[in-house]
Amino acid sequence: MIGLLAVQFAATWFMVGLIWTIQVVHYPLFPLVGESTFPHYEAAHTQRMGWLLAIPASVEVATAAALVFVRPPGLELALVLAAGTVLAALWVTTALVQVPLHRELLDDPSTRVMRRLVTTNWVRTIGWTLRGSLVVLMVLQVG
Repeated sequence: MIGLLAVQFAATWFMVGLIWTIQVVHYPLFPLVGESTFPHYEAAHTQRMGWLLAIPASVEVATAAALVFVRPPGLELALVLAAGTVLAALWVTTALVQVPLHRELLDDPSTRVMRRLVTTNWVRTIGWTLRGSLVVLMVLQVG
């Protein structure tokens, strides 16, 4: 059971590191690509990010769900549910805000849409940081 929490920790903190890299490095560089080549760049970006995220994101979701039912001794269900709720909200935000903005960028690679992507992505950046902090609390709770 502690191994499950360790895998959860690793997957979550991979996602935390990645979202901060995207937020402060990657997305702000989008305007430098240029409007004429941006649709091709955006298509490649979303495909490559999908491959990069497939395993750690799936592991994070699976271990978050598993911890609801199988917890190490001392790990409170309320903390697991709080972290799981944050994760669910992050994926809803991704589906309802970030994915549509990426699709919009294929047709309208304007700096206006790029700025909206950066601005709205702060929700996910802060959210994954909060989630990472909750997972740290889980590890500390187990000791």
